[in-house]
Amino acid sequence: MSTLTHTRNFCIIAHIDHGKSTLADRMLLLTNTIAQRVFRDQVLDAMDLERERGITIKSHPVTMQYMAADGIAYTLNLIDTPGHVDFSYEVSRSMSACEGALLVVDAAQGVEAQTVANSYLAVERGLTIIPVINKVDLPSANVEEVRKQIEDVLGIDAHDAMLVSAKSGLGIDALMEAVVKRIPPPTPLGEPGQTRALVFDSVFDAFRGVVAYLRVMDGYIRAGDVVRLMAGGKETEIQEVGVFSPKQTPVDELGTGQVGYIIGTLKKASDVQIGDTVTVKRRPATIPLPGFREVRPMVFSGIYPVDSADFEKFRDSIEKLSLNDSAFTYHTESSAALGFGFRCGFLGLLHMEIMQERLQREFNIDIINTHPSVVYKVFLRDGTNLEIDNPLKLPDISRIDHIEEPMIRAYIICLNEQIGDILKLVMDRRGAVDRTETLDGRRVMLSSVMPLNEILVEFHDSLKSISRGYASMDYELAGYQISDIVKLDILLNSDPVDAFACLVHRSKAESRGRQICAALKDVIPPHMFTIPVQAALGGSIIARETIRAFRKDVTAKLYGGDVSRKRKLLEKQKEGKKRMKQFGSVNVPQKAFVAVLKTK
Repeated sequence: MSTLTHTRNFCIIAHIDHGKSTLADRMLLLTNTIAQRVFRDQVLDAMDLERERGITIKSHPVTMQYMAADGIAYTLNLIDTPGHVDFSYEVSRSMSACEGALLVVDAAQGVEAQTVANSYLAVERGLTIIPVINKVDLPSANVEEVRKQIEDVLGIDAHDAMLVSAKSGLGIDALMEAVVKRIPPPTPLGEPGQTRALVFDSVFDAFRGVVAYLRVMDGYIRAGDVVRLMAGGKETEIQEVGVFSPKQTPVDELGTGQVGYIIGTLKKASDVQIGDTVTVKRRPATIPLPGFREVRPMVFSGIYPVDSADFEKFRDSIEKLSLNDSAFTYHTESSAALGFGFRCGFLGLLHMEIMQERLQREFNIDIINTHPSVVYKVFLRDGTNLEIDNPLKLPDISRIDHIEEPMIRAYIICLNEQIGDILKLVMDRRGAVDRTETLDGRRVMLSSVMPLNEILVEFHDSLKSISRGYASMDYELAGYQISDIVKLDILLNSDPVDAFACLVHRSKAESRGRQICAALKDVIPPHMFTIPVQAALGGSIIARETIRAFRKDVTAKLYGGDVSRKRKLLEKQKEGKKRMKQFGSVNVPQKAFVAVLKTK
C-alpha cells in the first residue's frame, strides 16, 4: 500500500462537452490502468445513455498507479463527477472525498454556466484547483482569452493553467506531474484509533446487494469488520473491500486517504445514504463527518403505464430502477383517467428525463407522465403547514393563509446581442435579472432569480432557440418566496379530470387554461354528444372550448312535406343528445396527456 504522502485524490469538473470524460480516458491510458486493446471512448461512462448523450450521470471512481518523473510511484484516485446541475449534490459529495480538482475549460468556448457553478462548489469545499485549458489544438482556440476569463469570472489564478488536448494527448504528461506536485496528500482528520469513511455513492448488485463507494478519512476497513452507518443507523459485516482499477478489484484493506468500495449484507439501496459516515464497530467514531444531508427530490411527476394491464410489470420495473438511484422516490397513486401509477420524485428535469428513458429502454414499458410540479409550502390559518407536490392534495382555499414556492438563482451566459431576447424570456417566466457581468468582448453572464416551476417545461428549449444554441444556463436553489399560487382544474363534460389539474401562478392561470383547453379540443375525438372543455379556478370558469358532436342527418329520409315534420325529428334528436350527455362518458386518448404536457 502507498503511504499517505504518495496518494492524491482529485476530481475533474467541467461544463458539459468540455472534454472531462476524454481527459479521464487519456489518464487511464497513460497510467496503463486500462490496456489499449480493451479501451473504448468514455470508458468511465458505463450506461448507454451516458455514452449517447455525452454526459456523465453517475460518479465513477478509479484508482491509477503513476510513476512520476522523480521516480516515485504515486496512487492517484480520480472521481469522475457529473456536470449537470441536477446532480450537484452528488458532485459536492464527490468533492468532499478529494483534496484537489481539475477545472477543465474548452479553449474555444471559454467559461460556461456550469463551469461557474462547479468551480464555486470546489472553492466552498476548500479544494486545490488546477485550471486546465482543453482543446488547445483547435483552430478556433483562444487560450489567452480563456485564461483571462478564468481569472476575471472565477477569481482563480490561471497564469500557470495547464494547456492540453485530451483528444491528441498533448500536455497530459505535464498535467499528471502537476497533479502530483500541486494537489496536497490526504491528512487524517479525527482521533487516532477511530475509523471514519465518507459514502459518496452506492449501487445495487443483484447478486451481492448494496455496493457502497467511499473515501476512508481516518483509520482502515478490512473484510470481516462490522461497520455502522452513523446517520442511517444500519450495521453490516463487510464481506469484501476493494478499489476500482477501473473494475472492482478486491484488496486486503482500505486505509486512510484511499478511495474504494465495501460490500456487506445490506440488500436495500435505501439503507445506504449518500454523504453518510461509515465507522467500524471495534474502532467507533463519535463525531460523524460534516455536511451530511438527505437528498430531497425537487421535481415531481405522476408516471403511469400506457396499458393498465402492464401495471404489475411496471411496479417491478420501478422497484428495480430505484435500487440504483437513492435520490429517486416513488409512491403509488391512482387517477380516474389514467388508472394506477406512481408519484415519482426527481432531483431535476434531466434526472426525470433520464429515469423515464431508462424505464422505457431497460424494461420495455410504454409510459405516460403527468405535468411536472415542484414542492410548495402551504401555510394554513390554524398555524400548521404542509408540503404539497400534487395538486389533488391542496387543502380547501378557505383554510389556506398563504403559499410559498421554491425559487432558483439562475446564471445565464449569452452573447451580447442576445441580452434583450433573454431578458424578455426571463421576465415572461416571472424572473428578474439583478446582475450582469461581462465575460469578454462578446459574452455576458446574467444572474437572475426565478421560480423553479417556471423552468420545468420548455424553458431550456426556448433559451437555446432564441440564442441559436449559444446560451448556457446553470442554477442553484434560492429558498422559498410567498406567491399567489392557485389550483387550475380542467373539466370535461363538467367533470374534473384530476390528471390535468395543476398548480399555477394566478397571473398565468387564464393563459394556461386557454392553452390546455385548445390542446384538448384538437386531440379528443368527437363523441355522440357535445363536450364542453373548461378551465376553472375554484367555482369560476376562465376558459372554454367545445368539441362538436357527431351528427346523423335524421332528415335525410324526408322527401318533402310540411316543415314541422323536419322540426319534430330535429327536436327528437336534440332531446336524445341531451340525455346522452347526462349519462355518457368521455373517452380521453393517451395523446391528450402528451398534448397537455407539450403546451408552454
